[in-house]
Amino acid sequence: MGVSRNLRSYGRFSQENGTRRYPPVHRNSRNASRGTLADGTASRISLTLDSTLASVSTIEDTALEFAQSAGFDSGIAPNLAMVAGEAAANAVIHGNAYDPAKRVTATFEIAADALIITVADQGPGLDLNAIPNPLAPENLLRASGRGVFLMRAFMDEVHFRQLNPGTEITLIKRRPAAA
Repeated sequence: MGVSRNLRSYGRFSQENGTRRYPPVHRNSRNASRGTLADGTASRISLTLDSTLASVSTIEDTALEFAQSAGFDSGIAPNLAMVAGEAAANAVIHGNAYDPAKRVTATFEIAADALIITVADQGPGLDLNAIPNPLAPENLLRASGRGVFLMRAFMDEVHFRQLNPGTEITLIKRRPAAA
């Protein structure tokens, strides 16, 4: 499920005027809202999604769109989308355990100085101390277990908050200086 595959199907390119038409807010969202903040320099969207892998793809696509809109170049924006996808996958798989009665919420915000992505689940919560170190010799060949490590590597700040129920992860990347 690569970002490039998702982008091809995400928008339709019009040969007539050279623009891309995007569908209305993502089809698998239960609730979505958009808005511009008071200073007019930022935008925000909140999505409430089913606990499915399709929702992970939706979060990745939205993160890529927001990262590009926030001024991140093609070398950084896909990495930000990837870590948002990792947070979403953790919410769907580990947090909500694919439970159809539970939802994943994702909020994307372009602030004056940062891109802020928040992903929350309705699961039992997360024990950060129970996450194995992916660089430990016994974990190097494991097929999973690198999501939180990648989030911390690519983002400027990563915050975990325990909800009742669930876990919320906030990913913050400072925006590049205007050229």
